[in-house]
Amino acid sequence: MTSKIAGHLLVECLLAQGVTHAFGVPGESYLAVLDGFHLHRDSIRFVICRQEGGAAFMAEAQGKLTGRPGICFVTRGPGATNASIGVHTAFQDSTPMILFVGDVASDTRDREAFQEMDYTHFFGPSTKGMAKRVERVDDPERLPEYVARAFAAAMNGRPGPVVLVLPEDMLTRPVKAEALGRVEPVQAWSDPGALRTLRDLLLAARKPLVIAGGGGWTTQAAQALQRFAENWQLPVANAFRFQDTFDNHHPLYAGDVGIGIGPALAQAVRESDLILALGPRLGEMTTSGYTLLQAPKPVQKLVHIHGSPEELNRVYQADLAILATMNAAARSLEVLTAPTELPWTEWTQQVHQGYLNNLKPQALPGDVDMPDIVATLQKHLPPDAVVTNGAGNFASWMHRFFKHHGLAKGHKTQLAPTVGAMGYGVPAGIAANLLTGRVAFTIAGDGDFLMNGQELATAVQHGGKSIIVVLNNGMYGTIRMHQEREYPTHVTGSQLKNPDFAALAEAYGYVGVRIQKTAQFESALLDALARSQGTLMEVTLDPEVITTRGTLQAITQASLAKR
Repeated sequence: MTSKIAGHLLVECLLAQGVTHAFGVPGESYLAVLDGFHLHRDSIRFVICRQEGGAAFMAEAQGKLTGRPGICFVTRGPGATNASIGVHTAFQDSTPMILFVGDVASDTRDREAFQEMDYTHFFGPSTKGMAKRVERVDDPERLPEYVARAFAAAMNGRPGPVVLVLPEDMLTRPVKAEALGRVEPVQAWSDPGALRTLRDLLLAARKPLVIAGGGGWTTQAAQALQRFAENWQLPVANAFRFQDTFDNHHPLYAGDVGIGIGPALAQAVRESDLILALGPRLGEMTTSGYTLLQAPKPVQKLVHIHGSPEELNRVYQADLAILATMNAAARSLEVLTAPTELPWTEWTQQVHQGYLNNLKPQALPGDVDMPDIVATLQKHLPPDAVVTNGAGNFASWMHRFFKHHGLAKGHKTQLAPTVGAMGYGVPAGIAANLLTGRVAFTIAGDGDFLMNGQELATAVQHGGKSIIVVLNNGMYGTIRMHQEREYPTHVTGSQLKNPDFAALAEAYGYVGVRIQKTAQFESALLDALARSQGTLMEVTLDPEVITTRGTLQAITQASLAKR
């Protein structure tokens, strides 16, 4: 066997796992790996990013899109801590991801060397931490073992992030080891006895409701879920920011259970006598602060199917807990025999009608009609377009009014952080376009955009293209909304003095467009879809238009009235 250095071997290990893109910010601590990327530049692309938080978000988006670990490389200390936002997002979103951290040399360890830190303590691991596993590779001959294990840990059970720490001197040592073969995720199948119990619970129900979401979904799993729902005529809602798990155009679709949930759907969750939670953690956002489903024991009967034994019965005591990964679970459910007559047909139609009613907008002030903007996007974006967002009230326009075709039709179409991380949408959209070549559309707020707007430079450098709508209302809108609810008229810390976003986009190499009236949007969108370079559309939004349902003034007045 030919001798090589460990940094080159690491890149060969990634190639063996089918990795085509890695995202990162370079550092002198892993120059040997960068040399490996140069050596294999025809097979794998190292996408140079402008800040480690943006790089980590791109890798997290990669994990969501592909179902295999997104790959991010950063240097020690500041690089790793900047990247932690992406690791935390991958953890709470159940996304497979591997963060490689170049570290101090072995002979300087434990002296508080330059940028040294303890990654095991910083990144977890536990359900209260940021990573499923954190390991340091001291022996270069064992690199293939550690990399293969990282891929397995990131994908198996509840998907999530793994951190591998790489001492600088280890990466330059000669090795004779070879890369191990491609790792595939292990499928956990439902217990047949539990499936019989689930069927009995369904037969006894009168108002069942499926809530689908979480990590580990594939096209095949989503299609199997659709067949199961059709066989049993079950209404299916999607968990918070997993809106592409079930086709939003389907007559059984119930809407998304998350922030800004439709009132009719919230009532349906409360009235349901059987909740079948297929994949989601049932976190705070999906349960409206643990109120739609009371913790620890819901009023509704609860069947919770999840890929991780640690998650089952951790927050909610289920009437039936089933350990199964999503591919296996959905394929088990689709063959459950349904009776010829079902007592909840009218219930299912009622729940779907509630979703349709929620698509009808309320009248709001200003020259920009956001429901009309979303309708224009629905009309012109291709069905496989990837829609991304960060965190803020601005995202609720797409969440409420945009209808995803989603996984059942062959493509993941939503990239959004359930962890509520600002700044996710811009890098996620760029990564989606670089990885798939598909149209990537990002909606951002003025505060949200500036968290990672620098990654427009990454898009231009690497030939990427995204279409970005920045809603500019001169404030951190979500914070201002809560401020008016809790401390009306005491405006502090939520006002923003913004740059000229269109001019800023032009400086990066995007086309910058200003939209001040609804009528200007359609032609601008068609131009953006047609041109070869990315486009940023700055949309001036009336500060009063704070939510999809009401105004800032109405929130203030309601709060004052309570006092």
